[in-house]
Amino acid sequence: MSRPGVGDMMPDIALAAPDGGAVKPSDFAGRKLVLFFYPKDDTPGCTTENIDFSALLPAFAEAGTAVLGISKDPPEKHRKFAAKHALAAPLASDAAEGGLSDALGIWTEKVNYGRTYMGMVRTTYLVGPDGRIARVWDKVKVRDHAAQVLEAARELA
Repeated sequence: MSRPGVGDMMPDIALAAPDGGAVKPSDFAGRKLVLFFYPKDDTPGCTTENIDFSALLPAFAEAGTAVLGISKDPPEKHRKFAAKHALAAPLASDAAEGGLSDALGIWTEKVNYGRTYMGMVRTTYLVGPDGRIARVWDKVKVRDHAAQVLEAARELA
């Protein structure tokens, strides 16, 4: 299976929301959507990324863009993470096998210090109002990333 890219429809796979409900990309039809995938709650880079997106959430709203942070962490861990850091950006859990990160090809085998494991590749998608992927940031470096995504969202018609 080829990995979806710019111009392709964002797969419409449900994610678990911290409130116990479900959320999927099509819930945001008609508006722009940022999906930022990160490896793990409460780690330094992931915390910084979530704080940065949360701080810019009003500017994203002004740009007509919804934001959703996604990891494999369970909803309960997301609730605690959001409360601990006063995060405003909504979070969702993609813990199910065959979930959205699998469909996007960003849940993959990694190697660190000789140890092989499955992990999330930090990746961000900007989805247009039509549900098509407008931009992809692969192997994201956290510093200034949220601001770069905001600028791209503002430029997207």
